Amino acid sequence: MQRVWMTVGAVMTMLSVAIGAFGAHMLKEKIGADAIAVYETGVQYHMIHALALLIVGLTAGQLGASSKLKWAARLLFIGIIVFSGSLYVLSITGIKVLGAITPIGGVAFIAGWLLFALDVWQRGKERS
Repeated sequence: MQRVWMTVGAVMTMLSVAIGAFGAHMLKEKIGADAIAVYETGVQYHMIHALALLIVGLTAGQLGASSKLKWAARLLFIGIIVFSGSLYVLSITGIKVLGAITPIGGVAFIAGWLLFALDVWQRGKERS
């Protein structure tokens, strides 16, 4: 589990940098200030949660794999795809209906963080 999620986290972090650079250099003049702000929000959440995948991977290496950690990683990854992905597409295309699916990604982020916290708390108690 550690190797998989640290690899996914590293790739997602790299993609966040590339997507952010693309927005800054290729889109800034084309899509307008409001749209670029939406795009940048997607990049910000993408990076934060890509780093979170690295943290989950490191935690799996320290504490061992668990069902909660696996689901935390999956939900954080889904959150990146749905939340950030919908913001990228919304900002570039202007298709407003995509804003309706963005919160699904936000819920995935919240659930992922919650499972991570529960797992670390429960297994930390067992070790103390």
